[in-house]
Amino acid sequence: MTTKTLRNIFSINLSVKKSESVLVFTDVPFKEEFIEDSDRCRRERLRDIAILTAETGKSFCKKILYYEYPATGSHGAEPPHEIWAMAFGEKAFNELKVQKLLAPLIKKKAKDSDMRRAEEIIARNKRYAVNAVIALSNYSTSHTRFRDLLTRICKTRYASMPLFDAAMLESAMNVDWRALDRRTRGIARIVNKAEAVEIKTPNGTSISFSKKGRKAESDTGILTAPGSFGNLPAGEVYMAPLEGTANGRLVLEFAPMRQLESSVTLTVKNGFVKEVSGDEEYAGYLRAKLSERVENANIAELGIGTNDMAKRPANILESEKILGTIHIALGDNSSFGGKVSTPFHQDFVFFMPTVTLIQKNGNREILMKEGKFSIEK
Repeated sequence: MTTKTLRNIFSINLSVKKSESVLVFTDVPFKEEFIEDSDRCRRERLRDIAILTAETGKSFCKKILYYEYPATGSHGAEPPHEIWAMAFGEKAFNELKVQKLLAPLIKKKAKDSDMRRAEEIIARNKRYAVNAVIALSNYSTSHTRFRDLLTRICKTRYASMPLFDAAMLESAMNVDWRALDRRTRGIARIVNKAEAVEIKTPNGTSISFSKKGRKAESDTGILTAPGSFGNLPAGEVYMAPLEGTANGRLVLEFAPMRQLESSVTLTVKNGFVKEVSGDEEYAGYLRAKLSERVENANIAELGIGTNDMAKRPANILESEKILGTIHIALGDNSSFGGKVSTPFHQDFVFFMPTVTLIQKNGNREILMKEGKFSIEK
């Protein structure tokens, strides 16, 4: 099953051609990184999976590039210089360095004028960029300038697989990809008719926001078109809520990799988390992260899970894809239609949600009631 699923990444998900080049990378724990005992085994296996993936790819394309680096410690942080050189090619990399653009890009401090210059350099040299990326780093590179520039400018196909667990090869990755594609796109079409969204769950979560001017996208796992980007495992409709419009309360029962011993409540006002309540250890971690930069507290994303083979709630990469769940993220949304750029992006999953869509004329339509879709997809 493992070999077949890994081969499917190249043949079905990315449709890699013999003439193409593919970059596979992972990260390894840095010396001072704290890893919970329950997660240590998964982190050790992640490197093995990345190496096996790279080996598998050798029969599909002319060139496989493999790299591993010390973990950044944060989802949404930019990967190191070496990965930029391998992905964009030495010509673009060297020009970005000479023009003193690489450092601000990696630190997420690039100004609009810097971004325009960087885009011009990368566009001139896009023929040297890799054709596809399989990002098996523990910390997500989905919401980075690195990923955005590759997919948007170079038209690189990008499979992002943060927090990957070997068990996913036989669960959420063992899905009917074509059926998942149809289901996800159908839900996205419905969501895109709305201008605002309200969400309630049995655990006390209640939040609303505007999506005016924002498009819901489909993460289907079919990443064959130039510039395609998505998670593997896949299966979600996602969008960036309009900044400053989210209000309500989020009651967290799961951290990204475990069930919380007691719930943590986030109070949301005018688009930002204003208060973190709870005695759980994870509440302290969140308070620290949100105090680092005001942008970290931004309500960045709404996602709706569409994968019927995703089951496990204690790994956010899989749990956010579970059919009938929703997830809400904090921090960066600059790479999928939002305006907030920060080296932090963290998702939280919510179960049995009731999701109400509000149309431009004020009509209300229930998309999902207590985790069950209630309108035709």
